[in-house]
Formats: sequence, structure tokens, C-alpha cells
Amino acid sequence: MSSIRLDRISVQFPLYGGSARSLRNRLVSGATGGRIGSDDRARTCVQALSQLSVAIAHGERVALVGHNGAGKTTLLRVLAGIYTPQAGRVVVQGRLAPLFDIGLGMDGEATGYENIRLRGLYLGLSRREVESRIDEIADFTELGGFLDMPIRTYSAGMQARLSFAICTSVDPDILLLDEGIGAGDEAFMAKADARLSRFVARAGILVLASHSGGLLSRLCTRALRLDQGRLVDDGPLDAVLRRYQQLTDRETLSCP
Repeated sequence: MSSIRLDRISVQFPLYGGSARSLRNRLVSGATGGRIGSDDRARTCVQALSQLSVAIAHGERVALVGHNGAGKTTLLRVLAGIYTPQAGRVVVQGRLAPLFDIGLGMDGEATGYENIRLRGLYLGLSRREVESRIDEIADFTELGGFLDMPIRTYSAGMQARLSFAICTSVDPDILLLDEGIGAGDEAFMAKADARLSRFVARAGILVLASHSGGLLSRLCTRALRLDQGRLVDDGPLDAVLRRYQQLTDRETLSCP
């Protein structure tokens, strides 16, 4: 069974040369981003996540909500193993599929078919599993003969189609998703949306970072709200979103 457990994790990023801009940074940090502070070496740092603890069980569909800079992307990258917390413990059980950088691992000089193999191995598939999926991935992309050409010759939309098709061909235990994922031109999006829904349904756990209430309501049942790197609310999606909207409305009314 897939599971995630975070125990009092903290992540901070040093700002080299930041002391000269400390006043401006402190003013800006009051509205967006992580909190500005200092580490034990007296460097100016952004505290991206602070003492965050949470447990996510198999079968859960969890939304990450909060303003820009609240820590959602940092948390996704911690779960994916890209960032290592300076403090705390991360325990993840299950095969991960991070979809917040779908172009990662693609080689511009390699052909489309070669990139299917490279990216598939990067996602943790065996060579046999990759080979068994190639025809399905190729058919979904609708790229035809272009798959025999280097992807540096592709348009941005063609590259997005290929990356999306590869990433959504795996069977993840834990799916980490950002709403910024795209699959190319608008005419292709309906087909991609149906594929994404099936992909999410196959995952043991979904963690989705998004500002879209509609997308969250369609895919998630639980929400974690972050604010300046701290977990400030956790509960059923509708209740967390309602409290977040009420807070946003009060802040808007209090502005001069």
C-alpha cells in the first residue's frame, strides 16, 4: 500500500548576497513567499517549509492550496526527492510519478522514439515495460513520422504532447501533479483531459497543487492549506476551500 508521512520537515534556501536587500525582502515577504530569516551561519534565508507534519494514506486525493509562494511546489519537490529537508523526516512508500516538470529527462538530439525509451526508464519502468507501451504512446501523440526525428525539430506543442503521453503511460503508486501540466494545442486538450482522468484514477495517492477550485473539486477530496511554508489547515476539500475563501474575502475588505 502506498503512503506518505512527513514529520516536522523544514526547508530553507540561503540568499547569497541577500543582506543588502534584506529590508526590501522583509517587506515583500509579508504578502507572498516564505518567511525571511537567518540560518545558523548568519546567512539570509527563505524558510520555504517550516515544521510541517502530515500523513497521507493509500486511496487519498489531496489538494495543496494557498497563495503563490505558500510552499506548494516546494512540498511537491520534497515528496519527489528533489529537495532534501534540512530538518525532519520523510517516509514515502510506493513508486512516484512526478508530473510537475514533464519535460525533464528529454534529449533534444534524440528521436521521439528514443525519448520514449529514455523518459520511460527515468520514470522507473523496466525496458520490457517501456517496449510494451511504445505503440500506445505513439498512437496517442498523433505525431506519426515525426517520432523518427530529433525532438529539437518539434514545435513546443509537439514536445508537450510527447512528454505528456510518456508521463501518463506509467501506473504510479503516488502521483504528484501540478496544474501547469499541458499537452499542447487546444484541439488536443479534450483527448488529453480524458487520459489524465484515467491516469489519476490508477494512482494509489494523488497530491495536486492548484489554484483552480473546479479542478480540485473534480479530482480531490482532502485539502492541505499552506501559508508561508506552514500547514495552517487540513480537512475535507470543501471545508478548507470555504475557510480559505472567507479569509481571502476578509483580507480584501481590510485593504484600503
